Amino acid sequence: MTMSSSSSSSIMNKDSCCFMKVVSTILLINTATVSRAFSPSSSSSSSTRMTFITNNIRYNSQSKRALPTISLSPLFVSTDRSSSSSSSSSLSSPQAAKESSKEQEEEEEQSTLSTLTSIQNKFQTSEQDFHNRYTTLPRHKTNLQVNQSLEKIEKTIRHLYRDSMNIKSEMEQSGMLETDIPQIEKVYANSYVDLGKVDTVGFDYDYTLVTYTNELLDLIYDMALKRLVKDFQYPEEMLDVGLKFDPKFSIRGLAVDRETGWICHLSYTHKVAVAYEGRKKVSRERLMREYTGKRALKPSERKKRLKPLNDLFSMAECCLIADVVEFFHERSIPFCPKNAVYDVLSAIGSTHISGDFHRIVAADPAQYFEPRPHLKDVLQKLKDSGKRMIFVSNSPFWYVDAGMKYVIGDHWRDMWDAVIVSAGKPRFYTETARPFREVNRETGKMEFKRVESIEPGRVYSDGCLTELTKCLDWYSVNSNVPQSDDDVQINFTGGSSLTSPNVLYIGDSLFADLVDAKRDFGWTTAAVTPEVGWETDFTDKVQFANAQNVIDLLLFSLREIQEQLGNGIRSDDDIDVIVKIEKMVALWREEQNNLLGNPFGSVFRAKYQPSLFAHSLRRYCDLYMPSICALTHYSPQHRFYPEDARLLSHEIQTANPECWGLSDGAEGSMELF
Repeated sequence: MTMSSSSSSSIMNKDSCCFMKVVSTILLINTATVSRAFSPSSSSSSSTRMTFITNNIRYNSQSKRALPTISLSPLFVSTDRSSSSSSSSSLSSPQAAKESSKEQEEEEEQSTLSTLTSIQNKFQTSEQDFHNRYTTLPRHKTNLQVNQSLEKIEKTIRHLYRDSMNIKSEMEQSGMLETDIPQIEKVYANSYVDLGKVDTVGFDYDYTLVTYTNELLDLIYDMALKRLVKDFQYPEEMLDVGLKFDPKFSIRGLAVDRETGWICHLSYTHKVAVAYEGRKKVSRERLMREYTGKRALKPSERKKRLKPLNDLFSMAECCLIADVVEFFHERSIPFCPKNAVYDVLSAIGSTHISGDFHRIVAADPAQYFEPRPHLKDVLQKLKDSGKRMIFVSNSPFWYVDAGMKYVIGDHWRDMWDAVIVSAGKPRFYTETARPFREVNRETGKMEFKRVESIEPGRVYSDGCLTELTKCLDWYSVNSNVPQSDDDVQINFTGGSSLTSPNVLYIGDSLFADLVDAKRDFGWTTAAVTPEVGWETDFTDKVQFANAQNVIDLLLFSLREIQEQLGNGIRSDDDIDVIVKIEKMVALWREEQNNLLGNPFGSVFRAKYQPSLFAHSLRRYCDLYMPSICALTHYSPQHRFYPEDARLLSHEIQTANPECWGLSDGAEGSMELF
């Protein structure tokens, strides 16, 4: 069937519009450097001449690649004449001294010019290498139409690059890029949530109501390391070689392979996207051999081998496992990775159970707790709106009491309708006959009387959600709010509102706090995810945005040239062009990961696909936020709408699809997954 000229014109116009849409949304503020030297006029009182070299190149410290940012750092070339006074005084005449001084100045100028030339040559080489690797698109050997498209996109990238160079230079010289603009914390929605229908709000304690400084993870790491040496007879040398918790190594959402000791980052399809053995990255070939050629394990085997490291406390054990493995490898000490993993997990577990670090933290809250100036206002606003407040923590009362007094005040318990400590989540959700015990608020000891009702102002331990439902006997009372089908069903059956979406529970641990509450009881769940705040700060930066803009254009080029190549068999030249562009995408993707400052990249992306952590966050959490204080900006009757509930490719028409990834360009092999 032939295509009419009008149809052909329509398609061409559509492609042009699509291309212009991509370009119009992109402002590449990449960087370039301009070397410039000038000498200020010297005065009679000045004995030093300074040559300024502005816009000196600065490389990314992680990648060491030529992706520079502008630096207005001067290069001082000192020509202090006082340092040569002794040699000048030895001359026999003023004329000789003058000639000597002139020769010295010429030598200094020559040295300065040599320095400038060297820096300029280095810069030009770096800039050319940058363009060759990052902005120069390949060409097809025979297809002129494909080459025209590639040339158009390449020119667009470089044109935007050149124009934005001047913009960024002006902004940086004015200090605009150096200004730290405070970000307003935001609550993100995965599904529709109407806070007006929520009659009960529950909170976790650790990393939810209170957050910790890095000193806490340092403390847990150090105490567990000492346990390894003392209780498990690990080499005492480990205490002397400077092993410390490294916040730039571990992230949440990883898993440790009990068999190999590898720290793995899993994609939402349970593929091992990235793995580290100690502090060394595991090659793709080893991953393929270990995980049955597909970088994934069968569900039954996965459950046995992979231990999730999902909460913020687990970052310390992740780092310690890697450091122990690295220690043995560096010294060629034979060891069993399975035993090492077991020992570290046991040492970390004992550190938690013993309460040793709890006592240290409780004794010095100012060192270990971050201040929460808006927390009390957030809680009071929810309570004043008529919502019932439940405190459910796995931590013991004396520890909770110390932290809550520090962040809220001595009368913190007055704010809650129920306070439950040592809850043992997730068993708190899954067990059905675990009774409550009351805690003496003065002594902190357990009392032995039967608990048949939960009263405000008192403190309770253990228990389960089934018993809590019986002891509170709460029912939905928001009669002024239009009822949903769930509300009608609850009222009809006489069920408590504690087993309905009218309960919002906020916590940091997906699987300890939120999964069972969502899956088994239908609660509305919200995750405290500080990483979304940290990563948003990074992704808003110029270099990260630039990388994404280039990726969008490269992906557009891959789609466009494949349409031009048609649906026939691809030639070797066709494949070669596609592979080379895919390698460029891989380079830019890796650059984005490097900018995040840790070896695993984004918490929410595993090798450019959604991570298993992100998948769980989407599946089990209705809301997520960097901290509870983000609720300051919302009414207790606020309605949250998801940004985009669409999941499938045909629903999302963007330049950059969600699930698109390439393996490392450095490895020279690609994989779409």
